[in-house]
Amino acid sequence: MSLCQSDIAYDAPEWLTGEHMTGTTIMAVEFADGVVFGADSRTSTGTYVANRVTDKLTQVSDKIYCCRSGSAADTQAIADYVKFYLDLQENETNEDPTVEVASRIFQMLCYHNRDMLSASIICAGWDKNKGGQVYCLPLGGMCVRMPFAIGGSGSTYIYGHCDNTYKEGMTEEQCLKFVADAVALAMHRDGSSGGMIRLAVLTKDGCKRLNIPGNQLPTFWSK
Repeated sequence: MSLCQSDIAYDAPEWLTGEHMTGTTIMAVEFADGVVFGADSRTSTGTYVANRVTDKLTQVSDKIYCCRSGSAADTQAIADYVKFYLDLQENETNEDPTVEVASRIFQMLCYHNRDMLSASIICAGWDKNKGGQVYCLPLGGMCVRMPFAIGGSGSTYIYGHCDNTYKEGMTEEQCLKFVADAVALAMHRDGSSGGMIRLAVLTKDGCKRLNIPGNQLPTFWSK
């Protein structure tokens, strides 16, 4: 007995047919020498956790990274396109691409395909013109530079915490604590965020990656 595709789709469980989403918490913050990134590591397919150790911090140039939330397929494809265009520009000009140029390419792709994509991006990095920069690109393709940006499903739980905690002129260590605490709080409340916290510090000297395992996450009153 043969089954048509629609019969299989109808009978299949949600974890088999659902779209892979990086329902997530992502974050980036500027400091004097560069930027600090942070993200959880959970990828979900409906209510099923498809990947516990996803890396949502994606390199698009030597000193430019993006944080991805939304559809895993959409955001991975966009990041690949941006990396291609930045590599092309670097080969043609023999200069490192700027963070603003990278953010505008993200904006172009997200805006012109806004009806077909589910992608929210934070583009951040360091360049010799403006130093550390963070650009927020929410659903729809708007692009705004901000001193810090948060995104993903978990971000809705921490806006008040971030607004109250952020201070201008924070050091690298203070930014790392700020990001780790905020992502941990979001992971505690948001069912689509979880796993471990991946951190990155990006300066003119390059990128330094840090990981906080799930059993060593910052704890608060709930401990």
